Amino acid sequence: MSGTNDKAGTPVTFTLDGRSIDAAPGETIWQAAARHGTDIPHLCYKDSAGYRADGNCRACMVEIEGERVLAASCIRTPTDGMVVNSDNHRAKTARKMVMELLVADQPPRDQSHDPDSELWRYAETQHVEGARFPAKAAPDADSSHPAIAVNMDACIQCNLCVRACREVQVNDVIGLAGRGADAHIVFDFDDEMGASTCVGCGECVQACPTGALMPKTLLDDSQALAITPDKQVDSVCPYCGVGCQLTFSVKDEKIVAVSGRQGPANQGRLCVKGRYGFDYIANPERLTQPLIRREDVPKSASMPFDPANPLTHFREASWDEALELAAGRLTAVRDAHGPAAMAGFGSAKGTNEEAYLVQKLVRTGFGTNNVDHCTRLCHASSVAALLENIGSGAVTASFSECRNAEAIIVIGANPTVNHPVAATFIKNAAQRGARLYVLDPRGQHLDRYATDSLRFTPGSDVAMLNAMINVIIAEKLYDSSYVTTHTEGFEELKARTAHTTPEAMAPICGIDADRLREVARGYATAGSAMIFWGMGISQHTHGTDNSRCLISLALLTGNVGRAGTGLHPLRGQNNVQGASDAGLIPMFFPDYKPVTDAETRTKYEEFWGSQLDPDRGLTVVEITEAAYDGDIKAMYIMGENPAMSDPDQQHARAALANLDILVVQDIFMTETAAFADVILPASAFPEKDGTVTNTDRRVQMGRAAVPMPGEARQDWWIIQELANRMGLGWSYTHPRDVFAEMRMVMPSLTGISWQRLEAEDAVTYPCADETSPGRDVIFGEGFPTPTGRGRMTPAEVLPPAETPDEEYPIVLTTGRLLEHWHTGSMTRRSTVLDAIEPEPEVHMAPETLQGLQVEPGALVRVVTRRGEIELAARVDPKLPSGLIFVPFCFFEAPANYLTNPALDPYGKIPELKFSAARIEVATEAAE
Repeated sequence: MSGTNDKAGTPVTFTLDGRSIDAAPGETIWQAAARHGTDIPHLCYKDSAGYRADGNCRACMVEIEGERVLAASCIRTPTDGMVVNSDNHRAKTARKMVMELLVADQPPRDQSHDPDSELWRYAETQHVEGARFPAKAAPDADSSHPAIAVNMDACIQCNLCVRACREVQVNDVIGLAGRGADAHIVFDFDDEMGASTCVGCGECVQACPTGALMPKTLLDDSQALAITPDKQVDSVCPYCGVGCQLTFSVKDEKIVAVSGRQGPANQGRLCVKGRYGFDYIANPERLTQPLIRREDVPKSASMPFDPANPLTHFREASWDEALELAAGRLTAVRDAHGPAAMAGFGSAKGTNEEAYLVQKLVRTGFGTNNVDHCTRLCHASSVAALLENIGSGAVTASFSECRNAEAIIVIGANPTVNHPVAATFIKNAAQRGARLYVLDPRGQHLDRYATDSLRFTPGSDVAMLNAMINVIIAEKLYDSSYVTTHTEGFEELKARTAHTTPEAMAPICGIDADRLREVARGYATAGSAMIFWGMGISQHTHGTDNSRCLISLALLTGNVGRAGTGLHPLRGQNNVQGASDAGLIPMFFPDYKPVTDAETRTKYEEFWGSQLDPDRGLTVVEITEAAYDGDIKAMYIMGENPAMSDPDQQHARAALANLDILVVQDIFMTETAAFADVILPASAFPEKDGTVTNTDRRVQMGRAAVPMPGEARQDWWIIQELANRMGLGWSYTHPRDVFAEMRMVMPSLTGISWQRLEAEDAVTYPCADETSPGRDVIFGEGFPTPTGRGRMTPAEVLPPAETPDEEYPIVLTTGRLLEHWHTGSMTRRSTVLDAIEPEPEVHMAPETLQGLQVEPGALVRVVTRRGEIELAARVDPKLPSGLIFVPFCFFEAPANYLTNPALDPYGKIPELKFSAARIEVATEAAE
């Protein structure tokens, strides 16, 4: 019996404990009571986004006058005139009996896993300290998972963990088995948690009201609570571009646990990295003292090295000595060889303020635009296409807008691995009925929820997308009104794709013509549709063309600027959007103002008080090439690891070794730091204050939770010290000072002040003023282009830079793992994450492994034209024959030894997603 207060209805008025209160449409008795200050005990209901009420624990029972039985307030909606009693003798006695029955099966509170759990707190408010009833036999503890302690002696079968797993995160691991008194929680087919398909997101831990599921970091060996945090600090996750808000729990100045917050991006959700990947900051390999290269260790002897013992290559120094040496030698190269011999890399792992200072240092102190960061290896081609065609490199809608989409395309992306929390919202949308199309050469977890999954031939993106464009135009499925009023280039696109019929493109992309038609129709006929893409689109020599095709699909169908529509390249790192916005790229000042524009340049010269380089700078791979050739002689690298992330690593490392001076600012002794002359120990993200901008254009406040170790310093302070020793005279005292300066030159920060972010935590741009909410969906009125229209730019079908042949017959692609992020400098030093994925492996189809005649785990060798690595073989049924995958986070088998440095001509991004390769049995495995 649910009443008639549905979400589409009108508010109702009812009486609660003698008071007349209102209930909003769709609100339950419990929700209305809570809003009016009455806390009715509850255990199986979680008052959090994404959780539905279940009504099975009966801890929230109330009396409704005129009804024979009590009602669960978490699922019952009130009606006009209803009289509800939550505080009378009958309701309180019933709830107390329920609590006593539940407590009967619990360990005693002083021995419980979480004495402050919701169950024990509500038991205390009802004066329940023990029970008169016998306890059931307690199951054994399950400690098989590296991060999560499973103690089912505290489980009350409230099913919150089931809903957390199956309905919120949509991982489908936890279930309820058995009947009656035998009912119990299971993982997969009653496996131990560590042996199940659990992805470690910890949503179940956060939902559990009893302590049956707990972070291992808080318990002792007897499974009793050992650590009670003494403070909590709200901040932002330091990993991918989703921008999950979280809370650090701190004990004795150490992070001991992390929980998700109700941020606009994550709604309380986290992934395994955000929840359990925090202890890297306390790893014993942290850099805590400035280091200077020993005179007896030439750069040619930089590798191999042990990051735990840097003194084999370096000596300790004071900050004054290190900074003077670094600034002095950088200045000497600039004065002797000119600004063109200088370059700097900033980091998307840092804050907006740090990114702004790095680009300002390079432009005003070095005198060059040779400044870049990892966006060049991420979405540079996407940004090039977006700027070209719609006048903005940012997403047109937040990923959460997929809740309003009737159709969703995910192409060249594996969100459940690379953007796990964003993936949960895509899965939620599919569960609600949205048509989901997954387009990727590799199979993935999202395929389970997809209307169709097109595993197309690697490198044939343009052929497949042009076929879809052809169908939409030929069958007149495009939005003719939108095309006429909001776009340009339609006739050229129509003419250039007239021959790219599904029949013509099917042999190229490997997808049947009828399936291409069905996907095109499904996208085009949806009332609202979104496109998400990742580096499977961008990391190609035709990456800009790939993105052009996606933009044309959206413009053809009018799927921009409305709820549930949009173009969304999923950003890889936590601040890659913000770092680009702040000008950490060689062709643009902050807010994407061209460095070649004389009026813009004059404005910045007056603002910064320095003459600026009038020419575009070099990009990441171009800088590496120039260093190899001896044209770039000095580099400053903050928080980047090109010795692991750049393609053709032997070449990249030779380039670093060729520099006259390399200054590295980082938290660990990375592979890049091994080639440094001076190393400056910096701050990790949980140790600093500052803002970051997520993939949704959402500027968020990060806060320091713990102090820096040893002599490590704040990054902004280090950058300023270098600048001042190079004669720039900066005087910032806090990141808020830098942010205030950024607001003076960045219109995108209109309405977003430091004070507002401190109060609200997050604001999305564009934002009209400090009282206005930011806009999730943009470009409904037009585009920031000279004509106000979006442009459809045709793309030709072109092959990758190198294709398989007799010597290299298979395709190698690279990427991330769920547990490991970017080059692994952080996640490989996280206890939990490295325990789950500790070793490098090459993923291959079962038939590929069979062809090698070895077992899974055997040592194999992957060879390309640039090098070879040895690593273990791993079967992946989702991979097609002829395609192998190697994650690039393992220094023991660096995937980028193998990758192709050929560049997209527009975005200057290397073709990391496609290399011709061969795979062979390693000598050790063959013996």
